[in-house]
Amino acid sequence: MKIGVFTVMLPDLHPEEAAAELKACGYDGVEWRVTTVPETRKAEAPSYWGNNYCTLEPTQADAKRGRALAERYGLEQPGVGTYISLGDMAAVKAARDFCQTAGIKQFRIGLNNFDGGYLEHFKKAQAFVADVTTFLAGSGVKALLEIHHKTIVPSAGLMHRLISPFDPNSIGVIYDPGNMAYEGFEDYRMGIELLGPYLAHVHLKNAKTQASDSGLHTFTWAPLEEGVVDFDALLTALKEANYNDWLVIEDFSNARPSREALQYNMQFVKDKLKKAGMQ
Repeated sequence: MKIGVFTVMLPDLHPEEAAAELKACGYDGVEWRVTTVPETRKAEAPSYWGNNYCTLEPTQADAKRGRALAERYGLEQPGVGTYISLGDMAAVKAARDFCQTAGIKQFRIGLNNFDGGYLEHFKKAQAFVADVTTFLAGSGVKALLEIHHKTIVPSAGLMHRLISPFDPNSIGVIYDPGNMAYEGFEDYRMGIELLGPYLAHVHLKNAKTQASDSGLHTFTWAPLEEGVVDFDALLTALKEANYNDWLVIEDFSNARPSREALQYNMQFVKDKLKKAGMQ
């Protein structure tokens, strides 16, 4: 197993600082956050999805910057996390060009939040995936879809329904049990087996319930050691499926400062892998 970090969880570190810290903590790779931070947000305090310092622009200059940092610190690049919206083929092209320059083989695309009729959104999403896979054919780069709450693919089952017509060499899936805590939980073993060759990447984070004023319980992000994600069961399911690729951490809990979180989370995952007989 290789362990990496998605830099969205390091909003107060610049890419140069993050790469050095990842190397010092013994990580194998870095999944860059690639998007444009709006000028209107750059005066704000650092935050995960706002003024995130650890973000590369989807430009050739920053593709070279990311590649140089990875090479300098001996880090692999398992992918990039973009925020490409449904139907935005111009952004798909920019992401492909970024990956080719940076020496990266896959990037994330999005399907937007699900706020309308499922069947209509499904048709649009499947047509978009078809366009993306056709566009990327022969490029050496493929797109990934992430299992994510508030989309039409919150579970492995619904994700499989969307992508099953496509060649797994042309489209892959980011399996995310932290997102599935919010919506879409299925037995890990069943979902991983169902996805089979489409499983390209695994994100690690956790979530826990909290009481609301209405009396209903909602979810909030939690540190890896808390929450409802059963990492022992997850790793056992991955082992049984012969998955031997990337585990990428994205900790949104604010439980520890960024540098401390990197150290703690690395040891947490290593201990879990050892317990599962995977290290």
